[in-house]
Amino acid sequence: MKLSIIGGGNMGGAIVRGLVQGTVFKPGDITVIDVSEAPLKNVQDFNPAIRTALNNYDSVEHADIVILAVKPWLVRDVILDIKFKLNYSKQILVSIAAGVTIACINETLLKAKEEMTLPVLFRAIPNTAISIKQSITLITSQNATPEQTALLLKIFNELGSAIVLDESKIEAGTALTSCGIAYLFRYVRAAMLAGVELGFYPKDAQNLVVKTMLGAASLLDENKANPEVEIDKVTTPGGITIKGLNELEANGFSDAIIKAIKASR
Repeated sequence: MKLSIIGGGNMGGAIVRGLVQGTVFKPGDITVIDVSEAPLKNVQDFNPAIRTALNNYDSVEHADIVILAVKPWLVRDVILDIKFKLNYSKQILVSIAAGVTIACINETLLKAKEEMTLPVLFRAIPNTAISIKQSITLITSQNATPEQTALLLKIFNELGSAIVLDESKIEAGTALTSCGIAYLFRYVRAAMLAGVELGFYPKDAQNLVVKTMLGAASLLDENKANPEVEIDKVTTPGGITIKGLNELEANGFSDAIIKAIKASR
């Protein structure tokens, strides 16, 4: 199975590095296309068997799967560049561009190809943890068979975990996952600052906070418990944890998180 991925930057490069360690693609069956030499050098330094192409889209014509891993505002231009190389009857087209809907892609595709046939099209929205194969990737599709959907799930499950959603929920899901990872980082930074004030060096405070976050996430992931159940286990009457929790709520912690996620839709 052959893959062409257009865009070898942070997200595209992370996807390629993860996939060459997986079971779906062989390194020599992956071609990374970019307009700059630096990202192409990076992926070849990682694995010289990966094929690269500098501003050359010939590999698209022979690919089974084409991934658009470019910035959202470049999707239209890339589609216009590859329009004569796409074969809707044989290929799967995947976009990882946040905020670019299937309808928007279809509009550009139809104008580019001047035909009414629509491709097998997926939107796959990972987050930056894909660089360590720990992303949660949101997937939605058009015209896909169950087998094709299973293939996309297999691909992105090798880069963390993946879930299929109706497209109507993709933007809300993106707020929770792609934007949400930044909100978690902001919590880590704030907790680090508190740790420094309490006498820890920054790197030591970060280590304590990160390890605590990993443990908390693992508890919820493995136990499938409501977070309030786990909170109750460490919140004793008159204890120090409830004092801290009350301070968080008095300063609008939950309300701020809810508003931030809703604003990110």
